[in-house]
Amino acid sequence: LLFLQRVLLLVASDVDALCACKILQALFQCDHVQYTLVPVSGWQELESAFLEHKDQFKYFVLINCGANVDLLEILQPEEDNFFFVCDSHRPINVVNVYNDTQIKLLVKQDDDLDVPAYDDIFRDEEDEEEDSENERDGSEPSEKRRRFEEEVIERTMKRRQRREWEARRQEILFDYEQYEYHGTSSAMVMFDLAWIMSKDLNDMLWWAIVGLTDQWVQDKITQMKYVTDIGILQRHVSRHNHRNEDEENSLSIDCMRIAFEYDLRLALYQHWSLYESLCNTSYTSASLKLWSVQGQKRLQEFLADMGLPLKQVKQKFNSMDMSLKENLREMIEESANKFGMKDLRVQTFSIHFGFKNKFSASDIVYATTSLMENIEKEGPETTNFIKALDSLSRGNLDKLHQGLDLAKKQLRAIHQTVASCICTNLVISQGPFLYCSLMEGTPDVKLFSKPVSLCLLSKYLLKSFVCSTKNKRCKLLPLVMAAPMDVEQGTVIMVGIPPETQSSDKKNFFGRAFEKAADSTNSRTLHNHFEMSIIELKTEDRSKFLDALISLLS
Repeated sequence: LLFLQRVLLLVASDVDALCACKILQALFQCDHVQYTLVPVSGWQELESAFLEHKDQFKYFVLINCGANVDLLEILQPEEDNFFFVCDSHRPINVVNVYNDTQIKLLVKQDDDLDVPAYDDIFRDEEDEEEDSENERDGSEPSEKRRRFEEEVIERTMKRRQRREWEARRQEILFDYEQYEYHGTSSAMVMFDLAWIMSKDLNDMLWWAIVGLTDQWVQDKITQMKYVTDIGILQRHVSRHNHRNEDEENSLSIDCMRIAFEYDLRLALYQHWSLYESLCNTSYTSASLKLWSVQGQKRLQEFLADMGLPLKQVKQKFNSMDMSLKENLREMIEESANKFGMKDLRVQTFSIHFGFKNKFSASDIVYATTSLMENIEKEGPETTNFIKALDSLSRGNLDKLHQGLDLAKKQLRAIHQTVASCICTNLVISQGPFLYCSLMEGTPDVKLFSKPVSLCLLSKYLLKSFVCSTKNKRCKLLPLVMAAPMDVEQGTVIMVGIPPETQSSDKKNFFGRAFEKAADSTNSRTLHNHFEMSIIELKTEDRSKFLDALISLLS
């Protein structure tokens, strides 16, 4: 279909989308398909990119954007424009599902979309006024009157049925669209496509793994979904990476191999010191309550329990004694269980480039995210996007290392901000939800004007708050977090996070709630992000917006 056509690729700014994009670029290269790549960070950019290019292109591929709104309504395309949408945002807009002429959804076969039945939400406009013809002269007046009464009754019945159908339709759509959540990672869907076409390569498989790991790091999917998808990828990994024993010695310097492993849930620990990683990983930091003096004491006890000298723990992981590193995972897991950290072990994959470079999938996610939301260099947004995209290629290890350094800064900033929010009691209960607002002038506040960084911070803060609070009711509440967006324009960025519970299905109701609260108060908001639960808001409208949100959710 796309062989002789140029294609416009519109790609959202998240790691899963970048990985899906890399796989698709490799497939296009195989088949010599010409394409133009345009990064889009929100609806406004998507619309303007489409308007700018719609005359040169007929085919558009949208990655991680476009599924959860009525695309034809927003873009108003010509009839000979076709859209291929690969997007993990759910629920998918019903018009996109049932329009199979212009919109082709790329979804995994076994993904349960829960879409309402066609007849429940669409009906043909029946010609209601077909009754007038029945007025024929020549029949008895009494006959006429009887027929007229029957028609009135029939019309009334039809109207009532229509009203009932409308009410039922509203109810069905409300239930379907109420919660925002995520389906299978787009990179996995693209890899599936490559596999069906027998064009899957080890590089593509690695990108699919990174896409899935991004969903896990960002807490977008349930543990169950993660483990299921890991299992699917594991079969591909053993297919692509099996080697005979006698070949072990003949590994070439530039080869790459992927391995499944049970690793520690410690951010970047192989490129950092163990101590820094324990302090800056949300799971360990929240469990040990490291923002308090008591927590620091517990950390020392934890290290002592493992029998690791401080000197070893605080130096670079690569420089630690080999004898300590050999059984490190077992030692850490054993002590972690005693300290109530039962989930420190996680199923994941790692990649080896040649002899000395080894990265785990989560290392890549943190590095790529940091490159994409880098605030250190002022420049066009697209340069960050291109750098992040490049860091995923194995030839660009220098960019990847630059990303790892940025990621460490980002994690430190998140940890320090969480500690100061909890120590200064910035998290307040507003009734139906917890609320925390970062002030202008807070250290690193500029970083948190970026959506992914703000979401990571919010999730880390909610985890930590749940561990620190004594109030049982507060432990079950969701969190709304705000940070300064643009001081000159007087805007804040706001995100809503579902409650932090073991059984959480990761479904988020804030998208709809934000829309309603904004409408009912005429607050000046911008719903520009592909995640509906992130909005921008005028600072002076914040208090009336929050009041509306409280009464809406109470």
